[in-house]
Amino acid sequence: MPRSKIPRWVENPPPISVFKPAGVPARNLPVALLHLDEYEALRLADYEGLNQEEVAVRLGVSRPTVSRILESARRTVAQALVEGRSLLIQGGPVRFPAPVPGWRGRGGWRRRHGRGGPPQM
Repeated sequence: MPRSKIPRWVENPPPISVFKPAGVPARNLPVALLHLDEYEALRLADYEGLNQEEVAVRLGVSRPTVSRILESARRTVAQALVEGRSLLIQGGPVRFPAPVPGWRGRGGWRRRHGRGGPPQM
């Protein structure tokens, strides 16, 4: 039985959760699922330009874990682009520093680290 995944810290969920090719109804497209932790790792590494060590601190995981998350995220995005799939961003082992309207995931930092909150950004 595999170990449960450590929840990753996501600063904000994406503003849009579905991307799809233009001109094709979503119901006719296969879906490529991008987890929220993969989205956050891509945002931090590729959009904000942070190195993997900095991304690891922000997500609250190890650097090798960030490498695996980025590899999976890039493969999923490439699959959506090459195969014309819709890209759905949702789920995954995540935690938010503050409650986010419409999102049910909460807390978890005290249970793992005793007291305080998420890593300081």
